[in-house]
Amino acid sequence: MDLALSPEHTAFRDEVRAFIAGALPPHLREKASRDAHFEHHEVMEWHRILNRKGWAAPHWPVEYGGRGASLADVAVYNQELARAGAPPILGRAGVSLVGPTLMTHGTEEQRRRWLPGILAADDIWCQLFSEPDAGSDLASLSTRAEKRGDGYVVTGRKVWSSHARWANWGIGLVRTNPTAPPHKGISMLAIPMTSKGVEVRPLRQITGDSEFNEVFLDEVEVPAENLIGGEHDGWRVANTTLANERGASFIWREQVLHEAAFDVLSRSCARRGRGVDPLVRQRLAQAWTDVEIFRLHNQRTLTRLERGEEIGAESSIVKLFWAGMSQRFADTAIAVLGPNALLVPDDEHAVDRGRWVHRLLASCANSIQGGTSEVQRNILGERLLGLPREPRP
Repeated sequence: MDLALSPEHTAFRDEVRAFIAGALPPHLREKASRDAHFEHHEVMEWHRILNRKGWAAPHWPVEYGGRGASLADVAVYNQELARAGAPPILGRAGVSLVGPTLMTHGTEEQRRRWLPGILAADDIWCQLFSEPDAGSDLASLSTRAEKRGDGYVVTGRKVWSSHARWANWGIGLVRTNPTAPPHKGISMLAIPMTSKGVEVRPLRQITGDSEFNEVFLDEVEVPAENLIGGEHDGWRVANTTLANERGASFIWREQVLHEAAFDVLSRSCARRGRGVDPLVRQRLAQAWTDVEIFRLHNQRTLTRLERGEEIGAESSIVKLFWAGMSQRFADTAIAVLGPNALLVPDDEHAVDRGRWVHRLLASCANSIQGGTSEVQRNILGERLLGLPREPRP
C-alpha cells in the first residue's frame, strides 16, 4: 500500500482545491462552517457552479462533458469536496448511476436527450429499484410494465428512492415478462416522474429528515423509446447501475467527514474538561483508531485503483467497516459528552448545535443502506473466503 499520493494525483488534488477555493460561494462556505443543513436551492446552486466549470461529473468521458478522470482521481475529488464542506451533488443518482448506465446501454439518441440535462441539473433523477418485498433480493420485484401499443403501462410500488420528490425522471426496474425466471423477465425504463399516475410520498425518518421516498405507480404510461437496453434484459443493465453504486464514492466523503467530526469531538471534550477522565480518553482513543483504520482501508483501495486493479467483492470490507465504525463513533460522542449531547439543535443547551443526536439517529441506517451488513458478510464469506453459499428457500 502506498501511503502517499502519486505526483499525478497530488497535482490533481491541488487543482481541485484551487477550484473549490475560488468557486464555493461565501454564503455556502459560511454555512458549511456552522455544520448547517443545505437547502434544496443551495444544493442546486452548487451543482450548476460545478457544471459551468466542468466539475459536475469529472469521471465522465470528455465527449459527454466530463474530464475523463480515473477512479482514483474521483476519490480525491470527493475527499476535497468534503474537506471544504461543499454541498453534496443534487443530481447524484443521475451523475453517478444513470449517466454511466446510458453510456453503456443507452442509444445515441437517449444519450443526447438526457446526459446534458443531468450535468446541468435541469433533469434530476431518482432510482426506482427497491420495493417493499424486494430489497436485498431485488430480482423478486413485482412492479409490472404491460406492453400496450407504442409503449408500456407501469403499475407497482417502489420505496427508499432518494430525492424522488425533487426528481423529474426515474430509472426503474420493471417486470415485462411475469412468466419468465426472476432475472430474465425484467426491463429498465426511464419513467417521467411528472406523469399521471405517479405519486411520491416522503418517508419521515427518525432524524426528522425526509431524504427517502415511497413511489406509487398507477397505470403510468411510458413511451417505448424510454426502454434502456433490450426488453427483458434489464437485469444486465441494472448490474451496470449497481456496479457504479457499489463504487461507493460516498465512502471517500465519509472518511473526511469522520476526521473532521473527531476534531470537533475532541475539542468539545477539552472545553468541557472531559479529557482528564481516563475512560473518556480511552473512548476517544478507540474512536481515533477506528477513523485511522478507515483511512487506511480507503488508502489501500486508492492504491489498487492507481494500479488499475479491480476491487470487486473486497469493497464490501470497507462498506462493512464503515457501517460499524460510524455507529460506534456516534455512541462514543454521546457517551463522552453527556446527556446534553442528546438535545436537538433548537435547544439552547444542546452540545455543538445538536449535531451529535442527529449523527446518532442517522447512523442507525448505515448498516442497512447501500447493502445491509448481513449481505456484505455473505459476499465476503462466499466470494473471498470460499465458504458455501447461504441456503436459499
